[in-house]
Amino acid sequence: MAQQQQISLPAKLINGGIAGMAGVTCVFPIDLAKTRLQNQRSGQQMYKNMMDCLIKTVKSEGYFGMYRGAAVNLTLVTPEKAIKLAANDFFRHQLSNDIGRLTVFKEMLAGCCAGMCQVIVTTPMEMLKIQLQDAGRIVAQQRVMPSVVTTLKMGGTSAVLSRSYNTATPQVIRMSAIEITRELLRTKGVAGLYRGLGATLMRDIPFSVVYFPLFAHLQQLGQHSSEDPSVPFYWSFMSGCLAGSVAAVAVNPCDVVKTRLQSLKKGSNEETYNGVVDCIRKILRKEGPRAFLKGASCRVLVIAPLFGIVQVVYCVGVGEFLLGYTPYNIYSA
Repeated sequence: MAQQQQISLPAKLINGGIAGMAGVTCVFPIDLAKTRLQNQRSGQQMYKNMMDCLIKTVKSEGYFGMYRGAAVNLTLVTPEKAIKLAANDFFRHQLSNDIGRLTVFKEMLAGCCAGMCQVIVTTPMEMLKIQLQDAGRIVAQQRVMPSVVTTLKMGGTSAVLSRSYNTATPQVIRMSAIEITRELLRTKGVAGLYRGLGATLMRDIPFSVVYFPLFAHLQQLGQHSSEDPSVPFYWSFMSGCLAGSVAAVAVNPCDVVKTRLQSLKKGSNEETYNGVVDCIRKILRKEGPRAFLKGASCRVLVIAPLFGIVQVVYCVGVGEFLLGYTPYNIYSA
C-alpha cells in the first residue's frame, strides 16, 4: 500500500494540474465578478449583479479584462489542488480502520487537515489574484466620482494618493503579479504574501470539513454494488458539484472577510480593516448581515463546476493513466 501511494503522488500532481487549469479557464470570469461584488460597499455599488459586472468589465477593459489574474491561478492551481486532494486522501488513509472505513468525525478531521495544508499555496495565490481582479473596479469607481482618494495599504504602511479627475479618463494600471510580489516582499517580506492567512484558514478549513465528507457519501450512493465500488464519471461530477455548492454557500461569509482583508487598494471612502474581528464588526455595522452573502451565487457557479471537473479527473485517474499506473482511489478501497 505504501508503494502504491508513493508512486501515485506524481499522478495526483498531474490530476490536480489538469483539473485545476481546466476548471479555472471555464469559470474565472465568474470568479472575477465575485471578487468585485464582494469588495464593493453599500452606497458605492458599481455593479448590480454578476451579469452587469461582466458586461461592464468587457466594455471598459475588453474581453481579456475578465481574465485579469488568471495567470496567477493557472500557475499555482496545480500545487494547490494537488496538495488539497492528496492531503485529504493521505489523512483519510491514516485515520481509517483496518477495513478502510471512517466515522463522520474522522472524515471531517481529514478534511480539516487538508484545508490547513492547502493554505501554504492558497493564501499568496488569492492575495495576488485579488489585486489584479479588483483593479478594474477601482478605476470604474474613479470614472464615476470626479474626486477620488485612493488608499493603498500594505501591511502596517499606508499611503494616501489624492487624485482629481476632471476631463481625463482614468486608466487601469497594468501591474503584473511579479511587480506586486516584488513590492510586497520589499515592504513587508514574505509575511506580505500571507496577509489574510487567518481569514483564509477560517474559510478553507470549514470548506474542506463540509466538502470532503459530503462528497464521499454522495460518491458512495453512486456505486454499482458492494462488490463493484466503481462510480460512473458523471456521478463523480454531480457529487463534486453538489458538495462544492453546499460548502461554498456555508463559508461565503468567511470568503467576504478574506477578500476585504486581502484587498490592498481601496476605493473612495472604503474602510480599511485591522484583522478579522475588526472586519466583521465594521461590515455588520455599516452594511448589515446581508453583506456577508455578497457574491454567494457567483461563488457557487465557480466552485460547483470547478470541483465537479476536479473530481472527475481525480477519480477517473487521468494522471495514473498517463503514467501507466493502476488508478487507485481511497474512497473505494
